[in-house]
Amino acid sequence: MKGRSKNGAEGAASGTRADRMRVRAAWMYYVEEMTQSDIAAALDIGRVSVVRLLAEARARGEVRVSVTGALAELTAAERALEARYGLERAIVTPAPGVGEDPSPTISAAIGAFLSEAVDSGMAVGLGWGRTLLESLPFIEPRALEDMRVVSLLGGISQAHRFNPAEFVWRFAQIFNGDAFLLSAPAIVDSPETKSALVDRCGLRSTLDMAEKLDLVVLSVGGIERTATTYRTGYIAETDRRSLEKAGAVGDILFHFLDRTGALVDHPINERIVSADMDAVRRAPARILASGGPEKIHILRASLAFLKPTVLVTDEATATHLLD
Repeated sequence: MKGRSKNGAEGAASGTRADRMRVRAAWMYYVEEMTQSDIAAALDIGRVSVVRLLAEARARGEVRVSVTGALAELTAAERALEARYGLERAIVTPAPGVGEDPSPTISAAIGAFLSEAVDSGMAVGLGWGRTLLESLPFIEPRALEDMRVVSLLGGISQAHRFNPAEFVWRFAQIFNGDAFLLSAPAIVDSPETKSALVDRCGLRSTLDMAEKLDLVVLSVGGIERTATTYRTGYIAETDRRSLEKAGAVGDILFHFLDRTGALVDHPINERIVSADMDAVRRAPARILASGGPEKIHILRASLAFLKPTVLVTDEATATHLLD
């Protein structure tokens, strides 16, 4: 991953992975008073590794009366998010400067996480968005056996780097896996067109694969007109205003949610070409990665709707989610 740093993202993700694990173990042991066996189970490592991490933390002077490592505040935020939202894991990246975009560090973190989370024999379902696309350079290439990557959303007809199909294809190449695309627009003109595409144009097999996923990776989109969804022409401005009026605060796979995490009642719901959201929510591992001030409301809504197992976000967003 050397040479792939972007706005300090590499240092925030790969460069501090060992530090993060060490400080996290120290936090659990000295602050939360967890047993070494419980820590080993929570971090999915051996008990001997926990002992080694704790000894190294002491040797580095990171443990006195409390955890004083540079990542202690991030670790505290991660543990608080896990408790608040029932997460198996929260990954919090350092806050960017005032007015700076947090997505580069989030992209680096999700890339580092997926490098270890994806394995042979898996069926991985992917969403779309700039944060996910820009995670690709931070994923460690590995040749896996029987690994399938399934697109959870249709695409757009014109070439664009944010196209879901492009992301799925490139992700599959990293792991030498097979890509299965939804070769249709993400939003069509009518429910009848959607039905015809699914039943007569070969989309059913891909949608059926999305019923049995091991891991899904998703991001969220805001409702502002500057959001990627609207800037790239996926949804017309008239639809955006109508969705906003209906109470939408953003979307996850073009499923628009209100502040409580409920789907808004809107005609566009019948025109979305995507995997069934109930199937997505049944996946054993559900990864949600996003951040930024414009994503606060939709992130809260998506946490309620998706109930992710893992959340990757930045420090400032984490503070808002815990407020």
